[in-house]
Amino acid sequence: MSPVFSAARSQSTSSCSTLPERKRPEFSRPFHSSISEHPFSVTPNAWAETISSKSIAELEALGGLEGIARGLQTDLFAGLSSESWQTDGADDVSSEGEGHGSHTSRIDVYGTNRIPLKKAKGIFELMMIALSDKVLILLCVVATISLVLGLYQTFFQPHLPGQPRIEWVDSVTIMAAVLIVVVTGAVNDYQKEKQFTRLVRKTEDRTIKAIRSGQPTEISVFDILVGDILYLSAGSLLPADGVLVTGYSIRCDESTITGESDQIKKMPLDTALLKLSVGEVAENLDPFILSGSKVLEGTGTYLVTGVGANSIHGRLKMDLTERTEPTPLQSKLSIIADKIAMAGVSVAVLLFVTLTIKIVIQLSGTGLSTVEFVQIFLRIFMVSISIVVVAVPEGLPLAVTLALAIGVTRMLKDNNLVRVLSACETMGNATTICSDKTGTLTMNKMTVTAGRIGLEGGFNDAGGVDVQIDDDLQAGREMSSSGQMTALGGLRSSLNSQVREAMVLSIAVNTTALERHEDGVPTFIGSSTETALLSFSRTWLGMQALQEQRANVSIKQMYPFDSARKYMATVTAMHNGMYRVYVKGAPEVLLRRCDRILRNTSESLGADVELTSERYQSLIRTVDTYGEQSLRTLGFAYKDISSFPPPNASTDEEELLQTITQNMTFLAVLAIQDPLRPEVRHAVAQCAAAGVSVRMVTGDNAQTALAIARECGILTDSGLIMEGPEFRKLPASEMLGILPSLQVLARSSPEDKKILVKRLKELGETVAVTGDGTNDGPALRTADVGFSMGISGTDVAQEASSIVLMDDNFSSIVKAIEWGRSINDVVKKFLHFQLTVNITAVTLTFVSAIHSDTGESILSPAQLLWVNLIMDTLAALALATDAANPSVLQRAPDTKKTPLISITGWKMIIGQAIYQLVIILILNFEGPNILRLIQPGEVATLETFVFNTFVWMQLFNLYNNRRLDNNFNVFEGVHKNLFFIGVNIVIITGQVFIVTIGGSALSTVPLSANEWIVSIALGALCMPVAVVIRLIPDDAIRHSFGLFKLRRNQARAPPHSGADSWFDSVHRVHSELATGSQTRSSRLKYLFHSIGHLWIWRKSQTVDVERAASPDERSPLLQDSASDGGSSSRKGSACASSVVMAGMVAGGVGGWPREEQPV
Repeated sequence: MSPVFSAARSQSTSSCSTLPERKRPEFSRPFHSSISEHPFSVTPNAWAETISSKSIAELEALGGLEGIARGLQTDLFAGLSSESWQTDGADDVSSEGEGHGSHTSRIDVYGTNRIPLKKAKGIFELMMIALSDKVLILLCVVATISLVLGLYQTFFQPHLPGQPRIEWVDSVTIMAAVLIVVVTGAVNDYQKEKQFTRLVRKTEDRTIKAIRSGQPTEISVFDILVGDILYLSAGSLLPADGVLVTGYSIRCDESTITGESDQIKKMPLDTALLKLSVGEVAENLDPFILSGSKVLEGTGTYLVTGVGANSIHGRLKMDLTERTEPTPLQSKLSIIADKIAMAGVSVAVLLFVTLTIKIVIQLSGTGLSTVEFVQIFLRIFMVSISIVVVAVPEGLPLAVTLALAIGVTRMLKDNNLVRVLSACETMGNATTICSDKTGTLTMNKMTVTAGRIGLEGGFNDAGGVDVQIDDDLQAGREMSSSGQMTALGGLRSSLNSQVREAMVLSIAVNTTALERHEDGVPTFIGSSTETALLSFSRTWLGMQALQEQRANVSIKQMYPFDSARKYMATVTAMHNGMYRVYVKGAPEVLLRRCDRILRNTSESLGADVELTSERYQSLIRTVDTYGEQSLRTLGFAYKDISSFPPPNASTDEEELLQTITQNMTFLAVLAIQDPLRPEVRHAVAQCAAAGVSVRMVTGDNAQTALAIARECGILTDSGLIMEGPEFRKLPASEMLGILPSLQVLARSSPEDKKILVKRLKELGETVAVTGDGTNDGPALRTADVGFSMGISGTDVAQEASSIVLMDDNFSSIVKAIEWGRSINDVVKKFLHFQLTVNITAVTLTFVSAIHSDTGESILSPAQLLWVNLIMDTLAALALATDAANPSVLQRAPDTKKTPLISITGWKMIIGQAIYQLVIILILNFEGPNILRLIQPGEVATLETFVFNTFVWMQLFNLYNNRRLDNNFNVFEGVHKNLFFIGVNIVIITGQVFIVTIGGSALSTVPLSANEWIVSIALGALCMPVAVVIRLIPDDAIRHSFGLFKLRRNQARAPPHSGADSWFDSVHRVHSELATGSQTRSSRLKYLFHSIGHLWIWRKSQTVDVERAASPDERSPLLQDSASDGGSSSRKGSACASSVVMAGMVAGGVGGWPREEQPV
């Protein structure tokens, strides 16, 4: 640390010892510098301490701004050089920013503006996480025990001549299958994490205005270095620590850093040191810029002193433990997955108990050794555990994650940068969009095409924009012969030099835009409105270079634009000792604050006249006429004052502004053309077809909003248009009454937008809203989905939003709806497929194991793991990678009560399950007699044939589930999805390999050509069966089978607290599938809980009988489960019925005498 800095710290300690302690962030890690010796005067750790403690005395000891700039080897006006330069230890810098400290050494000392990412999990770590599933662990433990016993039997037990010694093969096969499942899942997770890491980097990157080599430029926040001079303005999210160099009316929100909710007023360091020298309290002087804070008001520049991990925000961010919250859809599916798992666990426990009893009865007295008995017992246990592995739908959350990971990547290509994953799901169900006009519906390519200067001066671009001015005044002979329409080319010559200068300065000083040179061509950087005005001023009014023009004016105070007051102002000092206030804003707002108006543009500024009521109305008609031609309007006014601040003026900046902008002289109104985007009309029509209402919310006047809304198709014949001030004054009941027909809200403030969003949500709408300004943050957060503008939006607006529109285009919002619906559809498709496999596989395993003399299922544990791999990982990958289909925009959005599985879905699930079970069970029991392809004694061939047919059925059913509706074309777009084709190839290749050379390890034998043909044909029949199922009317299914009887019962039941209506679909699916109450902590707990399931079921049946006299009363069982946020009535559960039926026949299968059966 330099001596001067040590002295500074000593001085600050003594000078500030009596001051109250400032609230400052606390860190768990020291600040870091990669090298100990460097050419700069202050270490990064010392800078961080100074900024976090806000010690102005330390800055004073460093020599103020000039001393700090020398110590950081930068220039306060020219900034750093755009080129790399080398250091020789010198401290002087040139006015062009050509300093003596290389970018490399600067980075070595102070680092880059990047927060080190959390180390990504490797493949091995992800494998360990996948293997941590307790069911897989249990299966591996049982397989290991079985392997030990198998090896003992193979090498130490006698065998008959020619009998193969393969008792250990099944166990090794199961372990290998588990390994394949784990590796596949780990690779999938690894790819997913890489995609999300790239997305995080993209969401954090943005451009910021800086000064490099004396020229304004835009750089990435990742390229910011210590010593840079950065611009800040209202809406900026500050990317680095620093010290304020210049600034006007700057207020910052530092609540995310310090926890203090108050707005912090900032002032340049030189101003702060000057006030400190005259005795002002240091605590009230704050030139410190904290990274991560937000600029609420004002504009200025600041010198960067800390970046990346060495900044305040960077250190806090590194201290935080990031937690990934599940999206709503993931939460819903997690609940459903647990309920499906519970059903599978119940079946597995019942199967294990039944087979154990059966085997004990059958094998009693047979003289089996202990090892053989244990081996049989373990085989039964492995079959039961395999049911659990298949039943537990681990692929459901995976399907959501994959759909989101793939969806957000593809959405980025459609100019939607997703910041909040849940927004993808929610956007698919949006029912209304509240859209800005400028830049979203229009092209944001603005040009000044017409205007009116004073009473008698009018101009246009000779392109047809014409406004007849002062018709009423002409009769009173107040309009001179010079009051004619002038072409833009002749505008400059028609203006008096004072009028022209006033117009130029009104534009030049009331702007936050910058000017830079690209290939020698001057270019303006800033909002489209301001750059349009500056281009107009340079081209038609003869404005000099912006920096030069502003340098020739002494600016005393700037009041940035505020959307509430709708104007901005700048106070300048004049050569005669007077001050002039230049004001720019909404014409109707400025006109109300004016009492005089410039008369003739050929006369000096003093030739103004009173702004009478007639003249006021004439100007308002001019503004309305421009608005009817879809032109935006801006007004300009000025006022000369003798002193600033005026005597006895308020110390409050806003009150002072109101004082100095009263009784002004109106100067001009300019009309700006911003053409409608050509694709907007079609996009609005798409929204209408998709059942999504579009509302325009704009700050423009009603006439401009009306013209644009009609042009793009938003405003219909029955639609209503209102202005913000009128809207916000309405009583809540009246406001709710007009909302369905309200289509345009003009002259609205951000608060009006927030009120609109809030009221729409109260009507049950799912609301998406766009915003670009700092004050739009509350509305963006209130909406279900907030869209910020990637080009024109402020940093604060982007931070508050869920999705960033990279091109500011309304059509991109329509793409977001399309992707949102597609992501929701992916999950539904996968849920349909998985439920079909679950029902079929679990039922088949249960029935065949019970029927078998040895207690073995027709599907071996290894085969079930292969089925599990297909239904979880591979199917999720196949269905989640389908591209968004534009046809999803031809239907209405799902409501918050729409179930995940529709009647069409249940029809397909049950229909396919019935077909598959009928075919498989017939083949299992009567295959040799019917097909005459297999000899009666060839059990292994029959089992392989059944297994092969079952897998082919799943493969073809995968195609059926590509559609959720009753459309027959399941191949639509399949050729575009290479992942789907690849998954099909993997499944077919794997199945051929397993059947052909799997052998004893996979419990298969090679099949003949005829057997292959029949297996594939029976699998392919799933597709014509699906056609037949789709032909069955949905209403017929609903009325014939009463699948939604439980839904009607729940609708009659009284509401209970804590049950969110959004989760009704979850409760419904849960009730139809579950066989026990929810236990979320572990799959193993289900095993123990399900032991008591039969007793619970019997109790529920008793309760149901008692309920017969009072059908509206909820059962105690339902009430208990409702308290946990779900319902688990057993009355409508087909799964429960099948389980209990199997339990009732267990004794008979096992050979129990009747009198020994449990009551």
